[in-house]
Amino acid sequence: MGKKAATTKSSVPAQKTDPLYPVKIRSKTIGTDLRTKTDLGRYVKWPKYIRIQRQRKILTQRLKVPPSIEQFNNKLDKSQATELFKLLAAYQPETKADKQSRLKALAEKKAAGGKTETSKPGPVVKFGLHHVTTLIEEKKAKLVIIACDVNPLELVLWMPALCRKMDVPYCIVNNKGRLGSLVHQKSASCVALTAVGKEHEAKLAQLTEVCRAQFNDNKSALKKWGGGIMGPRTQDKLAKRAAVIAAEQAKKAKVLV
Repeated sequence: MGKKAATTKSSVPAQKTDPLYPVKIRSKTIGTDLRTKTDLGRYVKWPKYIRIQRQRKILTQRLKVPPSIEQFNNKLDKSQATELFKLLAAYQPETKADKQSRLKALAEKKAAGGKTETSKPGPVVKFGLHHVTTLIEEKKAKLVIIACDVNPLELVLWMPALCRKMDVPYCIVNNKGRLGSLVHQKSASCVALTAVGKEHEAKLAQLTEVCRAQFNDNKSALKKWGGGIMGPRTQDKLAKRAAVIAAEQAKKAKVLV
């Protein structure tokens, strides 16, 4: 019986496989019954705030963006921003714990009968939308730093125009969270420098010149519209249409010649 079964098995011809359509044996074990090599992101229902972020990004690409909003895409480059934040880090305001310890040490020294110094505190970074606005209007701000990702943007939309009117140098940087970490807050829409020490006056003057050239005196950026970028399908359609029009014009030119 065993010999007969062996002969019947060997007599069956082997099934030919098509190289264009290879047979994929599917595993039925736990965790491997789904095709994980394909991208399943389109099956995921993302949270609402992520969908709103993506829709907002696509809308800002498709719609024409006026220059007053498009100017916030003109930001300091990485090297200049690094130098700026190094300067700002040297003038961070003191935290609540530092202030309490300083006042406590001052009170203990006064109770012991020692002389207390009543010198004015050094310059620090000023923050707060109303405070910075007042400093700009009074022309006390030496340099204003505005975040580009403020939401809603209307909070700081008018600030570049105010800085240009009051002849105060300003710049736009990349991250409101980075500005907030300078002043011990979660985020900050804008900060300002009113004074620096003698050792940093040259650095501040250099940064001020760069900011004036890129932002205050850059009139071309104030006329530049943004957006208007269509999707890939529309771009392909427009490219094909332009190619057809160019071919027709070339035929007409040959006929005229």
